Amino acid sequence: MELMKNKVYRCRISDYTADGTGFAKIEGRAVFVPRTAVGDCCDVRIVKVTKNVAFGRVEKLVTPSSARITPACPASDKCGGCCYQHITYEEELRAKEKKVRDALTRIGKQDGEKLLGITGAETTEHYRNKAQYPVGRDREGNIVTGFYRPRSHDIVPVERCLIQSEKADRLAGIVREWMTEFAVPPYDYETKRGTIRHIYVRTGEKSGECQLTLISATRKLPELDRLIERLRAAEPSLTGILINHNQRGDNVILGDRTDVLWGEPMLEDRLCGNTFLLSPHAFYQVNHAQAERLYACAVDYAGLTGGETVLDLYCGAGTITLALAAHAKHAVGVEIVPEAIENAKNNARRNGAENVEFYCADAGQAAGRFSGIDVLVVDPPRKGLDETARDAILKMQPPRVVYVSCDPATLARDVAELCGAGYTLEKAQAYDLFPRTFHVETVVLLSRETNPLTVEVRMEVETGEVKEHPTYKRIQEYVQEKYGFKVHTAYIAEVKRMVGLDMHKAPNAVEQRKHEYHPCPPEKVEAIKDALRHFGLISE
Repeated sequence: MELMKNKVYRCRISDYTADGTGFAKIEGRAVFVPRTAVGDCCDVRIVKVTKNVAFGRVEKLVTPSSARITPACPASDKCGGCCYQHITYEEELRAKEKKVRDALTRIGKQDGEKLLGITGAETTEHYRNKAQYPVGRDREGNIVTGFYRPRSHDIVPVERCLIQSEKADRLAGIVREWMTEFAVPPYDYETKRGTIRHIYVRTGEKSGECQLTLISATRKLPELDRLIERLRAAEPSLTGILINHNQRGDNVILGDRTDVLWGEPMLEDRLCGNTFLLSPHAFYQVNHAQAERLYACAVDYAGLTGGETVLDLYCGAGTITLALAAHAKHAVGVEIVPEAIENAKNNARRNGAENVEFYCADAGQAAGRFSGIDVLVVDPPRKGLDETARDAILKMQPPRVVYVSCDPATLARDVAELCGAGYTLEKAQAYDLFPRTFHVETVVLLSRETNPLTVEVRMEVETGEVKEHPTYKRIQEYVQEKYGFKVHTAYIAEVKRMVGLDMHKAPNAVEQRKHEYHPCPPEKVEAIKDALRHFGLISE
C-alpha cells in the first residue's frame, strides 16, 4: 500500500538515522521522523513521499519511549545544532555506538566486534571551546545571533547555548549590542550586502584564555574602540580581539586575511602535556577533555617503542604529531593550510620537540614523497581520504595505519578500500566529542604483515633453485604492458582469492576476508588471471 501525503499513521520508532532522525516502518515503507526516540509510539503525519522513502512529523506522542526526556534547551526543536536534546545521554551513546558499528559492518564489510565500544563525555554542557555565531536579523529587523535552522540560512536566535562556553555567549551578546547601537549591519547572503558575517570565539580550557574574531565583509567598522573597551571589561580572560576579512560569496566562514585589533594574534592552550599557540584558522578539537582521551588512544594504537618514524597527515596545528613524537624516533606532520603549519612549527619549537618536521602540502601528494614510514596516522576532514591519499598510502604500505575519523561512513568506506588492498582492521574505539549532536569520533588500527610491493625471493632448499615470486607491482606492470590498462592492487587481491591462492603459493597475497570487495570488472579479472598464469602461480 502506498503512503498518502498528509495522512496520519500510527507507528513505533525503531532506530535512528546517521543524522539522529527517528526511523520507522509504515506500510512497509521507510519513514524518517525528526526529534523522536527509539521506542516512541506516535501518530505521524506524512509530509513528503518519494520513490523509496517518506518523511513525517509527530502529530501526537501516544506512548513516549523510556529514553525520552524533556529538552533543557528551549530552541532544541528549531535549531540545527543539537538533535539529541530529547533523549537520555545513555541512549545517545547507544545510538552513536550503533552508528559506528553499522557503518563498519554495512559499508566497511568488517566484523562489528572489532569496535570495542564508545567512551562518553563526563559533561554534556558548555564543553565546546569554539563558537561561530552567524549574525542576521529577525522578522522585526532586530540584529540576532544564533544558529542556522536545519537546511536553511534562517538564523534561530540563541542567546544562551547549552553546549557553547558561557564566555562565548556573553561576548557574542556584547557584539550584538554594539552592532545595534552603532547601526553596524549584518551581512545578507541574498543581497550580498552588509558587514558582520560571523562572531567567532575560541577559549582555552587549560590556559583560561579567550580570543574573539569578527568576520567582516568590509574593512572599516565604526566605534571599534568602544567595542574593544566593552569586550575587555566584560571578559578579563580575553587576550586577543581580531578581525577577519571575508568578501567571498559562498558559505566559507573565514577569509584569508586576519588583522589584530587588540592584544595577541594567537590563543594559548595545553593539550596532552604540550602547549599550543592557535590562530583562528588552525584546527583544534572542540572538546578538550575528550580530545585528550581520543589522542591517547591514537598514540596507544600506534604501538610506538621509540625507534619508529611516524607520518601524521592532516596534522593541523600539530596536536597529534607532538603527542606521537614523544614516543617515536621521528615524526613528520603534513597539512595543506599554511597558517596551521606555521602554528605547528612554532608549537614544536615551543615544546622543545627536536624530532619533528612539518610540511605544507596536500595529504595525498605529500604522502607519496615519503618512504620508510613505520606508522601512518591520518585525521582527515569529514569527507575522508581522497583517492590520491588512499593511493599514496597503498604505495607507501606502512605496517600500521591509525585512522582518526569524524565521520563513520567515510571511515568505513576507506577501511573497505584499504582492507581490500591488503590491510586488516585490528580494532576500533568510538569517542563522543560532541554530546547532544549526531557527530562521533572513531579511532581504528589497520595493519598488514607483509608489503605486497616488495619483491620476495625464496631459496628452494631441495633443488637449490631461486624462484622470484611476483609482487603486486610486477603484476600491475605486466597487465599495463600487455593490455594497456591499469589494475588496482585491490583487484589483484580479489582475483587471487577467487582462484584460491593461499599464503604458500602467493606469500604476499591478501588473506581471505569475511567480505567481498567491490567486484573487479570481467576484462580485468581475465587480465590478472593471465598475469598469474604468466608468473606460474596458477596453471592453464
